[in-house]
Amino acid sequence: MDIPSTLLLLGLVTALLILLRWRNKPNNLPPGPTALPLVGNILTMDNRAPFKTFLKWSKTYGPVMTAYLGPQRVLVLVGYDTVKEALVDNADDFVGRAPVPFAFRILKGYGLVISNGERWRQLRRFSLTTLRDFGMGRKRMESWIQEESRHLQEIINKTNASPFDPMFNLSRAVSNIICALVFGQRFSYEDSQFLRLLQIISSVLQFGSSSWGQLYNVFPWLIERLPGKHLNVIDQVEEVKAFSRRKVQEHKDSLDPDNPRDFIDCFLIRLNEEKDNPNTEFHFDNLIATLFNLFLAGTETTSTTIRYALMLLIKHPEIQTRMQKEIDAVIGRERSPSMEDRKSLPFTDAVIHEVQRYVDLVPLNVPHYATHPIKFRGYTIPKGTIILPLLHSVLRDEEHWEKPWTFNPKHFLDTDGNFKKNPAFMPFSAGKRSCVGESLARMELFIFLVSLLQHFTFTTPGGPESLDITPEISGFANLPRKYQLIATPR
Repeated sequence: MDIPSTLLLLGLVTALLILLRWRNKPNNLPPGPTALPLVGNILTMDNRAPFKTFLKWSKTYGPVMTAYLGPQRVLVLVGYDTVKEALVDNADDFVGRAPVPFAFRILKGYGLVISNGERWRQLRRFSLTTLRDFGMGRKRMESWIQEESRHLQEIINKTNASPFDPMFNLSRAVSNIICALVFGQRFSYEDSQFLRLLQIISSVLQFGSSSWGQLYNVFPWLIERLPGKHLNVIDQVEEVKAFSRRKVQEHKDSLDPDNPRDFIDCFLIRLNEEKDNPNTEFHFDNLIATLFNLFLAGTETTSTTIRYALMLLIKHPEIQTRMQKEIDAVIGRERSPSMEDRKSLPFTDAVIHEVQRYVDLVPLNVPHYATHPIKFRGYTIPKGTIILPLLHSVLRDEEHWEKPWTFNPKHFLDTDGNFKKNPAFMPFSAGKRSCVGESLARMELFIFLVSLLQHFTFTTPGGPESLDITPEISGFANLPRKYQLIATPR
């Protein structure tokens, strides 16, 4: 076939696809940019920071709009009022979780994060109850975090005020808290297997936020047939799952149903209780997938936020100094901080909240899903539509934040210097799908950061001006650039 004939055929096929999309387009969809066949809107998106494109489009199409990621229809919700109306006021309609292809590939639809219906309801209720029973958000957990803070201080002291990369020391500390809850043990910072697991967890989040990871989620049928980093990450995830299987077997061999030690024990007891129920959600696949969910979420999100926090405190040394003066006045440098101290540390509390707002860790949110047709603000959202309640637009909403693009702790302080809440503070999302570990994360951020500032002043070799606080990756997550930290004992 000659070139003109080929081009003509290609043009006819494209026209046919456009016609089919137009004829099959559901009525009463929210407005949005014109989408091309097969590729949708991805050619006009910022693939390094897609949430920026959505925010830009919303100025033209409004706070409720339709876009296409490849052939997949996506509903984008922009701004605090819109996101709150969907996730909180219409929680039952927006409770669905999208079957994100890469997450589905590694977890097969099992576990807490991407499941729906009865599976999600049972696993969330069980997880919340069990984690609370073992101290999440309570005094028992507070003492664990205080103890782990001392281990972190010891390892940082060994740097002798020399530059070091804080990434995996922070990951070890934070991960040990979720490991105590889930596996019933903490791991030594010198444990090479523990470090390997943390490296894998980090690579999973980095891949999911990369352009290649986003492309996988748009065209999984294509990327699965190509060589690439996704194959390595999938193999690495199997290492984490194999580790979890070994831990589960160890628990089975030593299980005392009358004295459960941790999350795994409680799950195994429930699994045994429901072994004759053919419809039970308490089975081995859901256990392994939920352990992976808890291990990843309980490690990377909080440790990355602390890494960002230290970077911002170096960038703003006057804020770091003011926090230290407040901490010295209220707690001193010897006693471990407790959550009871938070109300007496309004500036410190405001800074920690502002770090979470400014970091904007998960700008796109974990995607929701229309499990049934939804009526919202006069529009009809068809079943099968992915829903992105844009957390970035909430944490940068100009109607709710005086200086949304600036790191400014005054966002959380009143005129008298007292801490004040802001309804648009949604780093953990909102509604029925809000983060299960929110209370744990809040406790970890406060105790770890206050403990670190009690004992160290933080700088970097090139000074504050050398730090680039813009994210290295801005896909699913905003991930900070690597930097060298100097921790000088006080």
